[in-house]
Amino acid sequence: MAHCRMSALGRVVGGAETVVRSLLDVLGSEGTLVAYTGWQDAPPDDLGALDEGERRIYIEEHPAYDPRVALSSRDHGRIPEALRTWPGARHSGHPEAGVAVLGPLAETLTGSHPYDDAYGAGTPYARLVDLGAQIVVLGAPLDTVTLVHHAEAVAEVPGKRRVSYGMPVNVGGGRVWRSFSDIDTSRGALPYERVLGEQDYVEHVARSALAAGRGKGGPLGEGTAYLFDARGLVEHAVGWIERTFPSGGSTDFG
Repeated sequence: MAHCRMSALGRVVGGAETVVRSLLDVLGSEGTLVAYTGWQDAPPDDLGALDEGERRIYIEEHPAYDPRVALSSRDHGRIPEALRTWPGARHSGHPEAGVAVLGPLAETLTGSHPYDDAYGAGTPYARLVDLGAQIVVLGAPLDTVTLVHHAEAVAEVPGKRRVSYGMPVNVGGGRVWRSFSDIDTSRGALPYERVLGEQDYVEHVARSALAAGRGKGGPLGEGTAYLFDARGLVEHAVGWIERTFPSGGSTDFG
């Protein structure tokens, strides 16, 4: 699974295409490449804050999510969109948590992606761990390591913060406005701010995993590259979460 910030690499002749081709060269014919896509043109998060007329337009008229044409979120960089549109790539079909996959394990990884609890058990993220994947971070900040959200989802602590949101999807050949429910991956599923202050919790977990020997890093272009073992990263993250929040979201730090 790749996370990349092109600007941190310096000048790359051929841009995102070159990066994807380079990753595929490294992986070889038996390797599989994965990227987290999201949805650039999803309905706004603050849909409930719109007036009734504007909200009705979105609910009635916004195109249903279609991974064949829906642009990957620009927040995730240029690699996800390059991979989504690559010949032979498959998509897991989730509008917010979806992944694009290319390679012999593409069907295995994208075969199902639950609409609710999209980072937990039975998702592409769980299968990445089960299959012994690696996470490569090419110049991107460590707060982009999406697999930490899987650790949040599977950690056995109560009182996780959850969010509900709506998006249009295709069901049985027809457009349906559907409500989704998941852990809060924006603020975080737990009150990390009580422990970390303003520090991003995903970055903190990733850096602590590096310090614990669950990954390694080195210079790449004008930035830094990191490589994590997916299972080791998740085990480290789950352990940190369960030790730090033994009472879950209700933990009182005074």
